Amino acid sequence: MSAIERLTEELSRLPGIGSKTALRLVHHLMKGSKEDPRRIARALVDLADKVRSCDVCGNFSEREICEICQNPRRDRTLLCVVEEAFEVGAIERTGQYRGLFHVLGGRLSPLDGIGPDELNISALLRRIDAAGGEIREVIVATNASVEGEATSVYLEQEIRPLGPRVTRLARGIPVGSDLEYVDGTTIAQALAGRREM
Repeated sequence: MSAIERLTEELSRLPGIGSKTALRLVHHLMKGSKEDPRRIARALVDLADKVRSCDVCGNFSEREICEICQNPRRDRTLLCVVEEAFEVGAIERTGQYRGLFHVLGGRLSPLDGIGPDELNISALLRRIDAAGGEIREVIVATNASVEGEATSVYLEQEIRPLGPRVTRLARGIPVGSDLEYVDGTTIAQALAGRREM
């Protein structure tokens, strides 16, 4: 297998990149300076060597404990549970959330063989229990897929006996959209989650 084929195959393993896109990326790298692929290779090696999961929350970090968990200004009474580490960044970019996070590392999917033991759920429950009541609210921020909803229901059942309030991210109509283009499920969720004006 040639170097072009090997890199194309490796890139096509990444989510959202098919074989055609992977081949275009390889050709783009070949057209540029010889330093471009070397710089990317060094960045990938650094990623593999330096980045790990935070011992507390499971977020990606270059330290044993990530910056968010170490930050004394974070609201330690709030804990937001997400499926994947990249979702921490999405919530952080809003600038509206100042609590802590917990990364599950996926969602329940029995058809794919992913049960509670394959996720970071036991660490979450130990963390809440060890906080001794300091965590007053757990926000379940799993995706609105069937698996995400099943995960949220499971988490609610496991967390509620430990004491904190369990909430779910609101669902509804995206800002700037027209009702005629919004699917029925989204409209139904928006109606169910409506609030006083």
